[in-house]
Amino acid sequence: MFRKIDDKTFASPQITLAEVAYAKALGIGLIINNRPEDESDDQTPGPDIEAAAHAAGMAYVAIPVTHAGFSMTQVEAMQQALAQAGDAPVLAYCRSGTRSTLLWALAQAKAGLNPDEIAAKAAGAGYDIGPIRATVDMLAAQAG
Repeated sequence: MFRKIDDKTFASPQITLAEVAYAKALGIGLIINNRPEDESDDQTPGPDIEAAAHAAGMAYVAIPVTHAGFSMTQVEAMQQALAQAGDAPVLAYCRSGTRSTLLWALAQAKAGLNPDEIAAKAAGAGYDIGPIRATVDMLAAQAG
C-alpha cells in the first residue's frame, strides 16, 4: 500500500488510523498529509491522523494540495518537512498518492536533483511526473 519513491520517502493513498501503526512499524518518522480536509466523505480526518501519529511518536505536517495545482509555498513547505525529518523515513499521502509524489518531485527539483532521476524514482513507485515535468526541469535548472 505504501509505495517507496526513494530510500527515505514513501507515497500512499489516503491512510487510516490502523495504517498509522503500520507506518510506525516501518520506522516512519514523519507523516505528511497532502489532502485537503473534507475532500471526500470517506477520508479519515487529518486531525485524527495527526493525533494518532503523535501518540505513536511520529511527527505530522499538513501541506494540503487541491486539484488547482501546486504553489511555490507548498513546494518550499515540502522541502522543509523533508529536511526536518532528518534521516527518518517519511510517508506522504493524499487521495491516490499522486499529488504527494508530484509535490515530492517539485521539492527535489528545487533542491537541484536531476529531473531524469526524479522521474525514474517516481515511475519506480508507479507514478508519472509527466504533468509537471516542465516545471521540474525549470526548478532543477534554476537550482543548478
